[in-house]
Amino acid sequence: MADGERRYAVTIDGRDYELSPSPGEVILPEHGGKIHHSAACGHLTDSARLPRRPDPDGLVWRRLLDAPDPAAFAASAGLLNGRNRPVTGVCSCALRPVPHSHAETLPYWPVDEALRVFDPEQHRAAVEAADRDAERIRAEFPWEDWAGLPLRRYALGQPDMPGHQVYSYLLEFGSKALGSITGGTAKKHFVYQRKQNGAWWFDRRYPDVATAWEDVRAGLVAAVTAAREGRVRDIDDIASVRSGITVVAKTLRVYAPDAVLPVYSDSFTRHYLERLAPGSSAKLQPFARKELLKALVDKDPRFAGWPPQLVWYFLDWWAPVHRTAPRTVRIAVSGPEEEWDRFAAAGLVPVGVDLVGDLHGYADEKELAGAYEEEYATSALAGATPSVDVPALWGLLGLRVGDWVVATRGRSRVLGVGRVTGDGYVWLPGTSPDGLSGHALTVEWERGRPGGRLDEPVPGWDTHLISDVSADLWRRILDLPLSGSAAEAPPVPAEPVALPPLDGALQRIDDALERRGQAVLFGPPGTGKTYHALRYAVRRLGELSADLPDVDPQAEPGTAAFAATIEALTAAGRLTLTTFHPSYGYEDFVEGLRPVKGASGFVLEPVDGVFKRVCEAAAADPGQLRLLVVDELNRGNLPRILGESITVLEKDKRGLPVTLPLSGTAFRVPPNVRLLGTMNTADRSIRMLDSAVRRRFAFIELLPDPGPLRGSQVDQLDLGVFLDRLNARIRTRLDREKQIGHAFFLAGGVPVATAAEFAAIVRGEILPLLQEYAYDDYGLLAAFLGEELVDVAAHTLRDLADEELVNRLYEELQVGAGGE
Repeated sequence: MADGERRYAVTIDGRDYELSPSPGEVILPEHGGKIHHSAACGHLTDSARLPRRPDPDGLVWRRLLDAPDPAAFAASAGLLNGRNRPVTGVCSCALRPVPHSHAETLPYWPVDEALRVFDPEQHRAAVEAADRDAERIRAEFPWEDWAGLPLRRYALGQPDMPGHQVYSYLLEFGSKALGSITGGTAKKHFVYQRKQNGAWWFDRRYPDVATAWEDVRAGLVAAVTAAREGRVRDIDDIASVRSGITVVAKTLRVYAPDAVLPVYSDSFTRHYLERLAPGSSAKLQPFARKELLKALVDKDPRFAGWPPQLVWYFLDWWAPVHRTAPRTVRIAVSGPEEEWDRFAAAGLVPVGVDLVGDLHGYADEKELAGAYEEEYATSALAGATPSVDVPALWGLLGLRVGDWVVATRGRSRVLGVGRVTGDGYVWLPGTSPDGLSGHALTVEWERGRPGGRLDEPVPGWDTHLISDVSADLWRRILDLPLSGSAAEAPPVPAEPVALPPLDGALQRIDDALERRGQAVLFGPPGTGKTYHALRYAVRRLGELSADLPDVDPQAEPGTAAFAATIEALTAAGRLTLTTFHPSYGYEDFVEGLRPVKGASGFVLEPVDGVFKRVCEAAAADPGQLRLLVVDELNRGNLPRILGESITVLEKDKRGLPVTLPLSGTAFRVPPNVRLLGTMNTADRSIRMLDSAVRRRFAFIELLPDPGPLRGSQVDQLDLGVFLDRLNARIRTRLDREKQIGHAFFLAGGVPVATAAEFAAIVRGEILPLLQEYAYDDYGLLAAFLGEELVDVAAHTLRDLADEELVNRLYEELQVGAGGE
């Protein structure tokens, strides 16, 4: 490859890019806000007369992205467009978003170039903070005491032990400057006490907790001893601590800081080894990999004199593991204004649910959920519907420094916007002089944007304590008027390279498609299967299509921008939509004989089907992801439709040829093709699918989610409670695959609000579906909806006015919800 044709893979904010280095200069646009590396870029006009700026080492793009204030950097470097405005972004002709499969085929951005940009001094304070955290743990738990350390000083979950006196607590929650091991369950600590019932958890190969702790303690001591003696790989043979790689690795950072890099996860270690020495670690065990990574760094003169913590910061900046971009969460603030003012002044956002105490005391999300259930069952709240989103509350523990927090009140008021600092989640016991108590987040406020009121209220803000902020809503929040003068306000952060992280549903889809290449969204009617498939297409393909006009990866469903994005992606061949049905066949999907007009009339010739056309287009452009969305996947005869292509669908067989019997051509499925299907389980269970087909797909279940409906009322009927209790009856008398989805009651993403709308849905959509499920057994139908609504003898729905229908369902399913 000629020098001018060099291409590198580079990862920025969790996204893969193909870097096309500059030819020694950058091109500035007339109107736009991005630098360019190619005069032939389609985003430029009259490029021959546009100004250039020297770029002798080819690193202006990275310095611009890393600048704390991109506008100030651009102005100082003369990066101004034709309107004399700072150019603060990088065009896709320099950094092109690409699928991970394509990035893996490119050499990674060289270390030498990265070291010319990386500034160790910017990380010196962080290294010192990490060293202080390690010293604090060593002071609290001296190494010479470990041989006799009591379980009481080690284990999480003990109600009468302050966190700073418990090693596991300090390691996971009290030393974030050392790097995070938060996430998952407390099982990684080998032994802990369950807060909910006081029982001890430990590996059941031990007869009791005392024996378990004795072996675990000996294992931790042996691990540190091995590391101090230069035998890191021997740790892989210590059975008692083999299941807690991150805990052992962080313990080494404290007690043997020069033995390994502070890279705790084994997947992170493998990732960096593949970047520095491809193929070197495939057959090694976890701590042998850590030993190898440290050895590679030690013998590299470019890192001479660097402390291990600083090397880790470089690796995380140069070749970050594919983690999500910064999250943006919204916290509803209640209580009097003066209390909010005290929290805000202290750099805190209160999270107003403190029924069960400090989140750090719970082993996992399941235990926290159990504590809330017990609280609602035994306290004055008995009989009330829990209003706490436990997964969202538990997710606060996973917030990282730099994540965004929006504090709100009501449905439209924004109290403040800040970034997570320090420990993130903290528990305030109420013993401080200012009396602040409960769950809270530590934040640094963006003073230029602390408050304002949105033009339109946001559904759910008044009923959901914690929620993620969509890309569209985040833009609306950032557009609020500044509270101070423009001169006093800090600069607005430049638009980041990365989009906001995928929400939970889209992340599951993305993970499944990256892992298998094809996935199926399945579930009962109304659970948003097609909705999520199209959302994924817009977001994932949209972010890889910066070269297309009218593409907005942040467009929200139901908007003109969303429809325009679907149209643009389809027209470009990057998104293909089709629907299977009983008459759909192999001829439609792969290839078949079709009449083609010739010189002597019509003749039959092989014609490519939908899937073959998608694969051929993908092979011609390996840097662009192609997505085929198949709606109603299970309505077709899948083995017949897929034919021999089923063999080369598998991820490890992508790119291998299979001969098509009709045309005799070699057919391949390129690695940049993804297939996403939807399947209604009320029609057909996944158990009925052909087993060969089932093995080749990842399956993602979408169940009814009352969350978007919770707190929304039609007259006195709470939609979330209605859906919960109706589905409880359906599960009891039928099965989980015939539940009613939440999407039935959402119009444009907003819950229905009037009795007329609700009644029309019940009569026209819910009742016919339940009649089908019940096979016209009106006794069963009455068991779902109540005899006040269903006339069992007449086999009909009683003739009720809209408001009366709502009232009967309210009395049956919300007030008198017996028989569930």
